[in-house]
Amino acid sequence: MKNWSGEAWRRVVESSPEGIVICDATVPDAPVVFVNNAFSQMCGYPAAALLGNNLRMLQGTDRDQDARARLAEAVQRGEQARVLIRNYRPDGTLFWNETVVQPVRNPKGELTHYLGFHRDASERLKSAERAPIGLPSWLREDRLTGLHSRAYFEELLARDWSLAQRDSHEIGLTLFDIDDLAAYNDKFDRAAGDACIRRVSRVIGASYRRGGDLVGRWEGGTFAVLTQGDAAERAPQYAQIVSQRVRDLLMHHPTAGAGRYVTVSAAVASLVPPRTLTLEGLLRGCQAAMRRAKKNGKDAIVTAEAADFGE
Repeated sequence: MKNWSGEAWRRVVESSPEGIVICDATVPDAPVVFVNNAFSQMCGYPAAALLGNNLRMLQGTDRDQDARARLAEAVQRGEQARVLIRNYRPDGTLFWNETVVQPVRNPKGELTHYLGFHRDASERLKSAERAPIGLPSWLREDRLTGLHSRAYFEELLARDWSLAQRDSHEIGLTLFDIDDLAAYNDKFDRAAGDACIRRVSRVIGASYRRGGDLVGRWEGGTFAVLTQGDAAERAPQYAQIVSQRVRDLLMHHPTAGAGRYVTVSAAVASLVPPRTLTLEGLLRGCQAAMRRAKKNGKDAIVTAEAADFGE
């Protein structure tokens, strides 16, 4: 092995079925200095378009991702990171990029490069939708809050939605969103915002303990709760209780409304799902209700109406 030339090693890396990228850690923005053929094929960009650029270009405008924040923090500290991140090809198609980034140091211990290993996890996630137990544990949990990750929550939601349609029983989806979280981050910094998200997540998680309840972090400061049967019927009342418990935390928010404390808005959709309504329709209904809650002054609970599901 010691007699191998640099060119021989390069051929081995080029022929790897796994995407491999090397970034220069000594230059601001850590530009790509090497990318193998497997990665180019996976992301759809030729090597020439990637060299000299930061891989964040692959996220396009989809920048509000926890994976991005965790990766940036690890890189800033010069530590290894493993994330599942949403990337986009030149034609706009989404692919889930399972990424492991390893810092490389010289004999003096100085950080010189970042070595990235990349896999397209899209098909695996699709398979997991058909068999939820197939998701590895690191994909099932949101690392910031300990709640279900969005990917895992969506799988379970799709499963339970199908069962509710088949058996004609009531199902409820509630979205909670921290009001003015961006302003909170601007005022106190991202670490304080993450602490706020964790405290609110504990309140929500502790408020839903029944067997059929599922609680996940949707994105940013938004949480999703799935309830079944009688609990779904009482979802608006439960949302009221959660909202009050968040207010009772008395987390100071100087740029909030008159209360000057952190609050949440909630959107509730509870129904026996008709065969003609898709899961996407349910989500549209909740999102429409959330928009009204925000428009109505925030710190509000709004129930989705029949017209919302067909927007």
